[in-house]
Amino acid sequence: MKILWWVSLVFVITNVGALAEEPQLNSPRVVFQTNYGDIEFGFYPSVAPKTVYHIFELVRLGCYNTNHFFRVDRGFVAQVADVASGRSAPMNEEQRKEAEKTIVGELSDVKHVRGILSMGRYSDPDSAQSSFSILLGDAPHLDGQYAIFGKVTKGDETLRKLEELPTRREGIFVMPVERVTIFSSYYYDTVLESCERERGILKRRLAASAVEIERQVSIWISKGNGQDLAVVYEVRDRVAVLTAENMGL
Repeated sequence: MKILWWVSLVFVITNVGALAEEPQLNSPRVVFQTNYGDIEFGFYPSVAPKTVYHIFELVRLGCYNTNHFFRVDRGFVAQVADVASGRSAPMNEEQRKEAEKTIVGELSDVKHVRGILSMGRYSDPDSAQSSFSILLGDAPHLDGQYAIFGKVTKGDETLRKLEELPTRREGIFVMPVERVTIFSSYYYDTVLESCERERGILKRRLAASAVEIERQVSIWISKGNGQDLAVVYEVRDRVAVLTAENMGL
C-alpha cells in the first residue's frame, strides 16, 4: 500500500511539474486559410520573443498569403515554405525586407509535441527566416535544437486532412503531390475581440482577406484552372460566413 501511495505521489508531482512548465499563450491569434480548411495558432512570447515578433510581422504584412505547405510528413511535421520562394504572388519591398531577416535561434526546454510550432532553419542555428513546422506528432529528437514559438489552437481536423494526402519523397522530405495553398491569413485578439473597436479592426482584416481571395479567383479564372478555382471559392465562402456570423454583421 505504501509503495502504491508513493508511486501515485510521484506521478502527481511529475505531472503537475510538467503542466507548470507549459508556457502561456498570449492573446493574439493567427488564422491560415488553406484549401483544406483553416488552422489557427497562438504565440509563446515568453519563450521566443524575437521569433514571435518576426512571424507576427510577416503575417501582418500578408507575407504568407499565396504561400504553401511544401512538406507533409504524417505523424511528424507539416512545414510551411519560406515565403521568399514559396509564394505564388510577388512580394512588395516591405514584405521582402521582413522576409529576408534571419532570427537568432531562441532554443528552449519546451517539448516538440503535436500542435507545436517550430522554426525551420539551415545548419546554422541562427539562420531561421520564415519557414516553420507544425508538429503532427511527438518529436523528442528536435527538442533543444529548433526554436519553438507557439502552438495550434484550432484546426486539428485540417491537419488530419493534410496527413491523409498523397505524398512523394524527395531526399529527406515527404511532400504532398498537390499544392497545399495558404490562400490568405488574418489575425485577431482573443481578449479584445468583444470590444467594438477591435471588432471593427477584425472586420477590416476579414474584408482585406476577402479581397485577397477575390484577387486569386481572378487569377485562377485567367489560368482556366477549374479544380483550384473550386477550392478558392470554398475559402471565400468560409470568410463570408465568418464575417457575417462571428462578427454580428
